[in-house]
Amino acid sequence: MAEILANSLRFHVHRLPAADSGSGAGATAVFLHGLVVDNLSSFYCTLAVPAAQAGHDVVLYDQRGHGRTERPPTGYDIDTSVRDLTALLAALGLDERPVHLVGNSYGGTLALRTALARPDLVAGLILIEPPLSGPWIENMLDTLSVAALGLEGSQVPQELASLGARKAARLTATADELLNRTTLIDDIAAARPFTAEDFARVRCPVLAVCGEHSELTPGARQLARYAPQCTVRVLPGLGHDVLQGGTGELRRAVLDRMAEAARRQPEAVTV
Repeated sequence: MAEILANSLRFHVHRLPAADSGSGAGATAVFLHGLVVDNLSSFYCTLAVPAAQAGHDVVLYDQRGHGRTERPPTGYDIDTSVRDLTALLAALGLDERPVHLVGNSYGGTLALRTALARPDLVAGLILIEPPLSGPWIENMLDTLSVAALGLEGSQVPQELASLGARKAARLTATADELLNRTTLIDDIAAARPFTAEDFARVRCPVLAVCGEHSELTPGARQLARYAPQCTVRVLPGLGHDVLQGGTGELRRAVLDRMAEAARRQPEAVTV
């Protein structure tokens, strides 16, 4: 693990080198986690280690304000997050050849926005339960606002720590900091929605994976209607819990897509 300075912020980054799979060069995948209580650890055993074992280079990082990355009071809008990511790729020397972006939940939003802003950096997208359209963002903002009120002045983190629940205490304290002491909620509320024209501009291959009962599935299907190379895969019996509840099937879908990307790359160029 390392701290990398990018866009004037110190990011907590973890890289997993590709294992020798015996099948040639793999892809390079950058994993993008969701909001508030999420961080790079949610990908570690679910997708990141299996991807590295399959011969792919893997990059994990805690986004602005999350995990062990610095937590400034401002800068949680999607455009700044895109600049964070592109600056981080440059700092890691990954801006000369396009990479795969694998985003879960809000990380999928970041992945798609990055592909639109910097198509030269993105070879492909794997979007897991991405919030792309519909009332989900408004519902999420309501949920975050209620959570912020509940956490403000709360002693829950200290109580959890006293009970020995250190991880839960740390996550709760981080959520309190993000929701009540940064502009995160206001920045998300100010984001413009995706349009059909945005979806039509996506030129790289896209795999969107959603749960059968998720309210985000219609947005993924809308993306597929307009994006020339988008495939939607719906996992039965699941909602927004695809990463944890459908890990096995999701892992197979992700590794199949990355193996396909590795076969497409000319002269073993990283994608």
